[in-house]
Amino acid sequence: MGASKFGIKKRSCERLGVVKCMASAAPSVLPKALLFDCDGVLVDTEKDGHRVSFNDTFAEKELGVTWDVDLYGELLKIGGGKERMTAYFNKVGWPDKAPTTEQDRKDFIASLHKRKTELFMALIEKKLLPLRPGVAKLVEQALGNGVKVAVCSTSNEKAVSAVVSFLLGAERAEQIQIYAGDVVPRKKPDPAIYLLAAETLGVEPSSGIGLAAAKAAGMTCIVTKSGYTGDEDFEKADAVFDFIGDPPEERFDLAFCGSLLEKQYVS
Repeated sequence: MGASKFGIKKRSCERLGVVKCMASAAPSVLPKALLFDCDGVLVDTEKDGHRVSFNDTFAEKELGVTWDVDLYGELLKIGGGKERMTAYFNKVGWPDKAPTTEQDRKDFIASLHKRKTELFMALIEKKLLPLRPGVAKLVEQALGNGVKVAVCSTSNEKAVSAVVSFLLGAERAEQIQIYAGDVVPRKKPDPAIYLLAAETLGVEPSSGIGLAAAKAAGMTCIVTKSGYTGDEDFEKADAVFDFIGDPPEERFDLAFCGSLLEKQYVS
């Protein structure tokens, strides 16, 4: 959710724009794991996926609420869909059809989020939102070299699983661990989800909202910018690209990830 990034478990380029960044030779160090975010990294889901699904849910329930592109960009600073709706309604006022007690409002938000997830998953299953360039390539390189792959997201677990299964394929999905939704009590920028992934995968950390979480967990972090994050400050990232890319538009690969770690070890 939020900034597009993934953490390398186990430093730094300036912003490289369209420059191809490949290691000149196979590195002696490979990441022990690659931890991908989902939204904005695997798929550019926010503007035409999650936002549309939220609005369709609001329309179905006749709430009189619409989140335009700019407003949703601001709301993305809040990690988690349920948290995002709650913060919005607390600020602008709850819809007339919403309940008034705290617990009933939590249940109301949960029901909205459940329906929103169903609508979002329908978009994924129809493959109306494609993988971002280079994602399948990098996942395949990692799995083929024994590097563990996981997805860490504040989005609903069913939605993330749908993205992985339908867009990366069942065979790859079986090899990818997913940490999503309410699996941890505190969402990004808190590092809890990355620390849980590190512990579960049995690896040690090497050292925007998702960038802050990854760095707080002590990870090397590469950012791939998305539609909503193009103007964000990623100064703390170890490398920043517009996308991963497939040949001939490839920006970086697994070997480059390893080269970042080698630089870290000798710095």
